[in-house]
Amino acid sequence: MNKFFKFGLLSVFVITGFSCGDDFLEDPALEGSASLTSSQLEQAAAVDPGVTGALMSGVYSLTFTTGTGGTGGHDDFGHKSYDVFSDMLSSDMALSVSTYGWYRASITEMQAPLDFTFGDNRQVWRYYYRIVRGCNEVIDGLGGTDAVPANAEGKYIMGQAKALRAHAYFYLTQFYQKEYDAAEEILPIYTDAITPNGPKVTAAEIYDLMEKDLTEAITYLDGFNRSNKTEINKSVAQGIYAYVLGARGTDPLKAHNMAVAAISGGYTLMSATEITGGFNNVATPGWMWGVDLNDEIGLGLVSWWGQMDYYSYSYPAFGDAKSIDDGLFAQIPANDARKAQFRNNPGAYTHLMPLDKFYDSDKTRYGTSRIVKADYVYMRVAEMHLLAAEMGARAGNEAAARTYLKNVVSQRVPDASYIDALSGNALLDEIYLQTRIELWGEGKSYLAMKRNRATITRGTNHLSFVGASIPYNDERLTFEIPEGEIQFNPFISTQNN
Repeated sequence: MNKFFKFGLLSVFVITGFSCGDDFLEDPALEGSASLTSSQLEQAAAVDPGVTGALMSGVYSLTFTTGTGGTGGHDDFGHKSYDVFSDMLSSDMALSVSTYGWYRASITEMQAPLDFTFGDNRQVWRYYYRIVRGCNEVIDGLGGTDAVPANAEGKYIMGQAKALRAHAYFYLTQFYQKEYDAAEEILPIYTDAITPNGPKVTAAEIYDLMEKDLTEAITYLDGFNRSNKTEINKSVAQGIYAYVLGARGTDPLKAHNMAVAAISGGYTLMSATEITGGFNNVATPGWMWGVDLNDEIGLGLVSWWGQMDYYSYSYPAFGDAKSIDDGLFAQIPANDARKAQFRNNPGAYTHLMPLDKFYDSDKTRYGTSRIVKADYVYMRVAEMHLLAAEMGARAGNEAAARTYLKNVVSQRVPDASYIDALSGNALLDEIYLQTRIELWGEGKSYLAMKRNRATITRGTNHLSFVGASIPYNDERLTFEIPEGEIQFNPFISTQNN
């Protein structure tokens, strides 16, 4: 493990940020911790710019640390927690066997999005606002959100903080708004670590902030050579920006160009061999952003691998099966290399589980160790090819859309020439389908469902709502502002009356 993360895991304890005042009273994990004031951060950074760098590493640590959603639950393990939430809400991931009950009622039966008292609403909220608060502490330490750092090191840190802040706000907009409505008041904005509470503002204001943050981040990160893939570089910032623009939907050409710019960062698409290689190594050339997990980080059962991998000490090994929706699986051609990612053995417990997509390198049921050593992926370049294709089609550049779609599909099937004949809705439908297949289990299907305003129909291997057709803007697919925020944030309690 490099020095960056040895220090980062310690520095996480000075980052105490949440959205509202009750968290400081309720969360026992915060007892004895102290958050630096903006003045203290600025003074410390003036003496040693490494102070803000250490804080930034602490914020990155939050993305894979257990309990960062404020619970002791085994579904609370950082950003990848919400990849599972969203994949299940999109219905592309089926909870096909449930022995221990995780995700059953609140997510797969979609009870949480209908009831603001359910803890999952609060968990998502707390996690992403904690990231926002941590980024704001870093930004405050560099002079504040409107400051321009004087040196390259400060600009690199500021760029990372602003990009990660935008990433957090992006997921908040996706989880707490049914679809982009510029005038709808949806969330509070915090651009410093001092303001304790704020009112809901319009979606347009939040998207404007994200675009401003990402524009500045891309400029600041020009020339930045990161020490590991946990850090956000210019390409990752461009990828986040492409997602933001795609969700906003007002400038598909700009979204297309931003995805293309992200591709130019030197990453290669995962080969047909690599996509059945376990998705367990952050050094994979097709991975743009991820985390190198190891013994020193010490994740175990409470992790994404603990919820997803049959070949770890995990819930899938002992009786909680997560599988691809059988209707989606049926749409994967027999000669598609991705078909082999899923175990096709009807009647068996492991039927349609991703046994050959995600697995620990030892590939032993129950695992050879209770410590996770397989890595996390947050973004890979295939996403950018598919997003470039989708946004190109929406911008009227169907030739470019077909090119970027074929870049991916030609790596998966023997002959992708059928794409040459696609246009209009048929082309968009194929891009959406390929996005769902290529990125299954990676937390991207929910985002694509909203961008494409799709209606999902659940297959037969779900435990609830079998055969139900659910539109992207259904109440059951979007979380509620949590009870605690309404109770303790006086602005929101007034707005919600």
